[in-house]
Amino acid sequence: MKKTWLTALLTACMAVSLIGCGSGGNSNSSKESGQASATNAAGEKVKLSIWHNYTGDDLRAQTMRATLEQFQKDNPNIQLDIQGIPPDGYRARLKTVAAANEMPDLFVMWPGVMTKEFHGGDLLQPINELIDSKQEWKEGFLPNSFNDFTIDGNTYAVPMALSPTSILYYNKKMFADNNVQPPKTWDELMSLVDTFNKAKITPIALGNKAAWLAQSSILSSLGDRVTGTEWFLKAVAGDGAKFTDPEFVQALAYLKQLSDAKAFQDGFNSIDNTQMEQMFAQGKAAMMIDGGWALTNLAANASPEALADMGATVLPSVPDGKGSTNSLSGVVGTGLGLSKNVEGARKEAAFKLIYTMASPEVQKKTLEGNQLVSYKVDLDKSKVSPIFAEVYGLLGTVTTTPVYDGRLSSAVADVMNNGLQELLMGGSPDAIAKKIQDAHEKELAMAK
Repeated sequence: MKKTWLTALLTACMAVSLIGCGSGGNSNSSKESGQASATNAAGEKVKLSIWHNYTGDDLRAQTMRATLEQFQKDNPNIQLDIQGIPPDGYRARLKTVAAANEMPDLFVMWPGVMTKEFHGGDLLQPINELIDSKQEWKEGFLPNSFNDFTIDGNTYAVPMALSPTSILYYNKKMFADNNVQPPKTWDELMSLVDTFNKAKITPIALGNKAAWLAQSSILSSLGDRVTGTEWFLKAVAGDGAKFTDPEFVQALAYLKQLSDAKAFQDGFNSIDNTQMEQMFAQGKAAMMIDGGWALTNLAANASPEALADMGATVLPSVPDGKGSTNSLSGVVGTGLGLSKNVEGARKEAAFKLIYTMASPEVQKKTLEGNQLVSYKVDLDKSKVSPIFAEVYGLLGTVTTTPVYDGRLSSAVADVMNNGLQELLMGGSPDAIAKKIQDAHEKELAMAK
């Protein structure tokens, strides 16, 4: 039997560039690398620094900021130096301090490649001791939740969310007004693009300014439809498949076909995913291909009428595709990484904060804030938006596939992201595929 999101979480998925999966913002900090405070047995005060990307107005960001504030009130001997960094700039800032070996004590970290790269740079320490000390908490996570944070038996973070990346959101009213249905095949999707263009409605909102969205939310799932997951994993391993193979070039060609057919609004490379979500929520586009992180943004910013008009489904099938036609690319959510330099009473304080930020109570608040979680929580549908409840139900019916930048190195993912921006502006699929493969072969050679 195939595994679903809610029964055998993410055996194939890794981190997303995503993502913009929530944000939050109060920053009490003054330094880039400070330290926070917990009491040791003698009542000593200690300091810890924490970096996060919860800088937005969405409900999850508000929940996480409020949790940090409450933690400080409940623990007067723990002094937190907090840096809130907007999502689009967060990874770059973190990579900069990582390169200088000046990591904050705690930091929001993605599973998969980021965890592996930080581990490889000897920047992290495991938190097995914390997880094993709270067995009931540990067993409350969905199966495989820790997989992409675990290396050689050591776990380096616990997930604070769950992020499918490739949901096709659509405006039910616009579809009804134009007498159309959500697409099940590629030809149906292209027909919808034509229908909405003739009606002078943007078919698909896109916000690819930060470059990751086209890769994470569209190509990761579209590519799997064409090539199948096995081909992608072989290409990543350099084992009998290459990104210059005809099937991957065909996936790029499908994405280019959307752009050539004016599926996206003008200037799609100059707005970010939050602006894209606002565009969709305001009824300025019939569809949007985005991740689960959009749900909390939509709940915070869209009107009740707009939320009631939203539907969700998976990307359509493609002709002669080798991948599943009922799947979503996706990742387990971010967690808090712990710097290898944190010791003694400061480590005790860090463990306390890690647990607090991912505790059952906060996981429940996160879910009720319209953000999916990888923790076993019963959903009270009266506390979430209709579209959140619909997506929550959808996840129980689909299988999962990898997000590309969760498997590829950061350097190769950057080449892919930039290449997709070029592709969407008229670039050649063959040329883009060659750039990706050349970058990947360079990384494979360096790894030997």
